[in-house]
Amino acid sequence: MTANHLILLTSWPDLTAAQQAAKLFVEQHLAACVKLIPQAQSFYIWDNQLEESTETILIIKTTQQQYQALQETLIRIHPYQVPELIGYPASHGLPAYLAWIEQSTQ
Repeated sequence: MTANHLILLTSWPDLTAAQQAAKLFVEQHLAACVKLIPQAQSFYIWDNQLEESTETILIIKTTQQQYQALQETLIRIHPYQVPELIGYPASHGLPAYLAWIEQSTQ
């Protein structure tokens, strides 16, 4: 059991930009892995209007130590005024996989 590992969710309006962000996060060792789920339908209220959009979901595996730098990078490169970034502790996992996350984000 660990509280050091995080699963983060964010969304991007464009698949190509999402791919570029994912590569950047991994290349800079801010994340061990980023999975993309394209063509997600989103419904939300923005400026008192019901909005509907197709987005790409990013599932990011990282550590507590890299969270702040990842968040700052995401805010800097994300096209939305208020980007989504929600994190969950990965309290359980295969020890070898969790160790790989640690190694990949150093």
